[in-house]
Formats: sequence, C-alpha cells, structure tokens
Amino acid sequence: MTSTAAGFIAELEALRDPAELTKILRYFTAGPDEQFIGVRMGSIFELSKRHLAMPVSELELILESPVHEVRVGACSIMGKSAAAKTATVERRGELYELYLRRSDRVNNWDLVDLAARDVLGGWLSDKPRDPLYTLARSSFWPDRRSALLATAWFIRAGEVADALAISELLLADPEPLVTKAAGWMLRYAGDADRPALLGFLEAHAAAMPRVMLSNALEHLDAAEKAHYRGLGR
Repeated sequence: MTSTAAGFIAELEALRDPAELTKILRYFTAGPDEQFIGVRMGSIFELSKRHLAMPVSELELILESPVHEVRVGACSIMGKSAAAKTATVERRGELYELYLRRSDRVNNWDLVDLAARDVLGGWLSDKPRDPLYTLARSSFWPDRRSALLATAWFIRAGEVADALAISELLLADPEPLVTKAAGWMLRYAGDADRPALLGFLEAHAAAMPRVMLSNALEHLDAAEKAHYRGLGR
C-alpha cells in the first residue's frame, strides 16, 4: 500500500503527549508557522522507518505542514531513504531535487541535520559540488547550515576540501547555528586529515568566531588549543 502524507500525519497525531509538548517548548519557540503537538523524537523516527517508500509528492505535502514534528518526520524519511542501500539512483535524485526545491521548509537546525548529509552530500558525492556553494551564499541561514552538513558525507570518504572551503566562506556568518556547525565540520575534517585542519587554523583561527573555533579545536591537545586560541588575540 502506498504511503501517504495523510496517513503519516494521522499516525503521528496519535502519538501526541501533553507532557512531551511541555518539554519541547523549553527548547523551541512556537509561532504561526512553527507549531508543536508533543511527539517524542524517537517515536517520530520509528514511524518514519515504516514510510521510507513514501512518494516525493507526498513528502512535499508533509514538508508544507506548519507542525514541526511533521516536518521532522519528512526530513527523517528523506535522510533514511537516501541512505538506504536499496535506494535507486532515481529515488536519490528525486529526494535531492525535493530538498533543494523546498529548502524553505527545512527551516530549523534539527531538520537540516536529519537530511542534509545523506540527501545532499550523498547525491553530490560523485558530482560537482557547486550547488553547495550556492546554498552557502543563501540569505536563509538553514541553507547555509545545509551546505556545511552536506560535506560530512565527503569527509567520511576522506575528502575535506569542500568542508574547509565552505567553512571559510562562512567565517563571518552572523548566525551562531551556522558557525557552530562549521566548527563541527572542521573538527570532523581534522579527524580525517589533521594537517589540513591545522593549515586552516593557522590561516583563519584569528578571525574565527569563538564557538566555531572551540568546536574545531575539540580534538586537539592542550598546547595546540592554546596556540590557536592565542593567534591574533
């Protein structure tokens, strides 16, 4: 039976929990287009696993929902479906196009983190990465975070150049949720190619926002941390 947006939303709403809603609202701010109904993330992820074959047309309907947990479900389905060993090239391409077309609905940090690596990075792994640089220059901060998180796919394969280049583009980004993510990707890049990270830090540590630098330095030793924190200070 074909998985539908209406069916998914009905199953999700059956999982509502007032106590969970209270917890969620401690961390997120509700608004007209950012509503919450109180469903545990773990429950959403389990439900998503049963809908991995949902057609892209139905996924787009889910992305249009003002309910945050519904969009969490959409992004979870997209990420898991793109990463599945059984995913066809056609399916992965459709998910990639959907992400780019409706990135306006991937509009919070947790949504980006669920899908960007496997949907964007996975698709572009053997293709030119220009679309990520377009996202990195977007005025919409979740797009910029998407560009960064997508590079995690390349880093896992030992390719760190795009992570470093996009992090450099975003050195002066005004959004902490972007600079924090840049620091994470730099740290991850350093795990794959330590000399590349150290070279980046020598060139840019003095200009890096504090949170970006702290995250990038996390896996270095105490002397190295002191050195890079002292550059340009």
